Amino acid sequence: MDVEWVRRYCMSLPHTTETVQWGANLVFKIGGKIYAMAELEAADHWVSFKCSPEDFAELCERPGIIPAPYLARAQWVTLETEDAIPRPELKRLLRQAYDLVFAKLPKKTQAGLR
Repeated sequence: MDVEWVRRYCMSLPHTTETVQWGANLVFKIGGKIYAMAELEAADHWVSFKCSPEDFAELCERPGIIPAPYLARAQWVTLETEDAIPRPELKRLLRQAYDLVFAKLPKKTQAGLR
């Protein structure tokens, strides 16, 4: 699956960093906190990200979207395929994930990133 456009988009968000963790997960962070992950190798899912409680409930009702394993209690979802969400909507949701995590960072950290 093509994760390059997800990578390009996430890396375009200010102060995003990326690392490879847990084997083959490309992890995107702001202020050291994860807001999205993409699979680099073939797997039964494609990308995971944090979302609002309202979006979490709505997204989990759609086919091809499931609560993220180990992270669902923190309102994370996993897309099982690339076409589970249209790209424009996925971009909006990834930006929202970034904003949600940024808002939870300590004020000092936020100020240092501005």
